[in-house]
Amino acid sequence: MLTDAHVLRSASTDRSGWQGSDPAGVVRARDVADVQRLLAWAHRTGTPVIARGAGTGLAAGAVGVTGAIVLDLSGLDRIIDLDVDEQLARVQPGVITADVDAAASAHGLMYAPDPGSVGISTIGGNIATNAGGLRGAKYGVTRDHVLALDVVLADGTLVHVGRDTIKGVTGYDLVGLFTGSEGTLGVVVGATVRLIPRPVRTATAAASFADIAAAARAVTAIVRSGARPAVLEMLDGPTLAAIDALEGTSLREFGEALLVIQTDGFGAEEELDVIASAIAPLAASVQTATDAAASEALLFARRRALPALEALGRPLIEDIAVPRGRMAEAVERVAVIAREEGVRVFVFGHAGDGNLHPIIVTDHAAPDAPVPAGALAAAERIFALALELGGTITAEHGVGRLKKRWAQRELGADVHALHVRLKQLFDPTGILNPGSSL
Repeated sequence: MLTDAHVLRSASTDRSGWQGSDPAGVVRARDVADVQRLLAWAHRTGTPVIARGAGTGLAAGAVGVTGAIVLDLSGLDRIIDLDVDEQLARVQPGVITADVDAAASAHGLMYAPDPGSVGISTIGGNIATNAGGLRGAKYGVTRDHVLALDVVLADGTLVHVGRDTIKGVTGYDLVGLFTGSEGTLGVVVGATVRLIPRPVRTATAAASFADIAAAARAVTAIVRSGARPAVLEMLDGPTLAAIDALEGTSLREFGEALLVIQTDGFGAEEELDVIASAIAPLAASVQTATDAAASEALLFARRRALPALEALGRPLIEDIAVPRGRMAEAVERVAVIAREEGVRVFVFGHAGDGNLHPIIVTDHAAPDAPVPAGALAAAERIFALALELGGTITAEHGVGRLKKRWAQRELGADVHALHVRLKQLFDPTGILNPGSSL
């Protein structure tokens, strides 16, 4: 049990900037037995336990609260087994996500989920939030790649759910239930994740458009073309201007919106040709590349979006999704919200699945400084807009403590009540991550 002031303070916040309370202590698990002993004790004493990985969450889903124990799982960081023939890996929750992909790459395989935090976030954290990423347009989210889980329940019982086969329909889908549950139903201490063959080729395009509406129509044209890009990202004009300011580029000179598209596999070039033809009538310009260096250059803008905004001030990273056909309306109305609330909002995201990140940037301030009222009002209006357009308040970052009230609104009274009953079944004493998600 660690009770040093700096350790407690570090555990009380995450990358979202949300400032919770110093917990009673931090326990760094060395093995699964440590987790079982802690939860069994917490269950008997009614002590809250908050499972935590690298602390890179963006919804305050794993931050300390008064009287709680923060269970640090980052030390359970082994890749236990990588089965090349079955194309799967058995991992502990503290493994950095990029390390799993790198280990798979040595065998010509790939771990497909690639959240923006892939180099610093853990597999356990990704499972807790059902994280997405750039390759989500083709490969889906974390849940699509988790086959089995080892979970310690609230009373310390260790269970294994799922199986090490691609198919299997015995019983309820408990793997799917635990994935995305944000540590409120049990603590994941092991996972079997699916690997896939690493694409032999990739082809990339960067297409500029006069406005965001034209870019959104291009996304529809891509969907209708029958092509299925692995990456389909969109950036708005203000975001392009921020990248230009940081990197000395001239992206915004070509238009008010940019699509970054990547296809992969044996027919990567042919598939990109289909896409280029589909968007040609709508685009102001299209650049393509098939070699690795040139492709990386075209992906550069998307990878530098968040650092460019961080250079401007303190970013509040939001995460909504709307039907793809309503993305242009969403971005245009977010701009109206920004003007009316007097804040700066930049929008980029995963256009292939309608997942947008409206980033509210305030002036540079201390991490624990209050968020300006205008920024909070803008965030509230953006959440309401997502629901109005038939979307969701979170597509990949999770609910945490930041969006709990809005999650209840999105779910509705009856479905929220069902969630509460499930929580009570798995955690009858209410010790697992209280105050988060529900």
